[in-house]
Amino acid sequence: MGKGLSCVAAAVAACCVVPIASADRVVSVGYRTPAALHGLHVVSRVAALRTAEVRVPNVRAERALRSRLGIRFVERTVSRSELGAPSVPLAGTISVPEWQWTAAHADLVPTWVQQAARAITIAVIDTGADVLAPSLAAKSPTTWNIVNGASAVTDSVGHGTFVASLAAGTISDPAGMSGFGGEARLMIVQANRGGTGFSDIDEANAIVYAVDHSANIINLSLGGAQTSQIERNAIDYATQHGVLIVAAAGNSAEQGNPTVYPAALLGRDGLVVGASNTGGTRASFSTTGSYVDVLAPGLDVLGALASGIPTGFFSPVATPGANGTYGYGTGTSYASPEVAGAAALVWAANPKLDPAGVAATLEATAGSQGVWTKDLAFGAIDVAAAVQRAAGGAPPTVSQPVVTTKPKAQKAKSRAVTKKTKRARP
Repeated sequence: MGKGLSCVAAAVAACCVVPIASADRVVSVGYRTPAALHGLHVVSRVAALRTAEVRVPNVRAERALRSRLGIRFVERTVSRSELGAPSVPLAGTISVPEWQWTAAHADLVPTWVQQAARAITIAVIDTGADVLAPSLAAKSPTTWNIVNGASAVTDSVGHGTFVASLAAGTISDPAGMSGFGGEARLMIVQANRGGTGFSDIDEANAIVYAVDHSANIINLSLGGAQTSQIERNAIDYATQHGVLIVAAAGNSAEQGNPTVYPAALLGRDGLVVGASNTGGTRASFSTTGSYVDVLAPGLDVLGALASGIPTGFFSPVATPGANGTYGYGTGTSYASPEVAGAAALVWAANPKLDPAGVAATLEATAGSQGVWTKDLAFGAIDVAAAVQRAAGGAPPTVSQPVVTTKPKAQKAKSRAVTKKTKRARP
């Protein structure tokens, strides 16, 4: 196992921040009314957040924009990258390719709960998806591309396809790979501008789109070491509309363990997910912090592969008789959608829960049985136990350190923490 993890560690250092090339300066601009944008080079808008992406030619123009009447804030855009890492299969340690399914006890969830999950929609905001991959095609997912404003999505790197298959791949095809979300509906929102790079503006726009189009759960397998006003506003927008956000914790525990955003912004109404290994403990690369909630399988997990993607990032695996092609992936990117799917099952088992109640149920039934530690958070998820707890009625109450102050935009410093109860609203 040490050899596989050392390969992962060598690759994760560069996965958090990918610069977005541009000849001009690109800034996010919060405005009071649309009239304040008159005469500006507006690239895109997130109307619900009263924020626009604006190109300015130089520093002087940016400074002038900050003092313009009707402008609330001006910030440089922040980069986001997917949080997967090249996977090196751990020879001899994985006897069943789809080991994550049994490790999390997802195979013990009652059929009626799996079917009831069709009332829940999971939105995957990512690099798009290959919607012809059998694991996804059977779900007939809703699709939207934030960058070009069209319904067609693609996936040139394969990350979004892999993530979506784990969150809500079909369970109705015995010759395919089952996702964690049962019959949950799937929404694919493509937010990247080529390769694996995202911006905070496109991330925020995608969150607003998913919320406005009735997503119940949003998965964000992306992150970086900085945050911004528009990202915080988008997270708040989802929370205010009763949407549960599930985010990857990051892969940089061995590179200084920096705080990762948007994970660190979620608070009690969201779920931040670290990666566990085949032994149920934290994978060494998985970022730790007071904002991390649970662990889920994230080391050489099986997922669906998009067609035509570059070789070398995922490790293809032979699955004789299966529909579609599959491979191994490593990273908190792939632990997060498993928890998003598990959350759909918990919500299906008890539709009266709110996002905080769903989160608390998964935390209370995870491997540490409601006890939070820095290394393991609440432990590895137990999907069957969480569903059973949810079906029993009232949500549990759990306690953990949570962030009490919001970070300044574009600063990578950790926030102050205190002990605080994470309680579901009645």
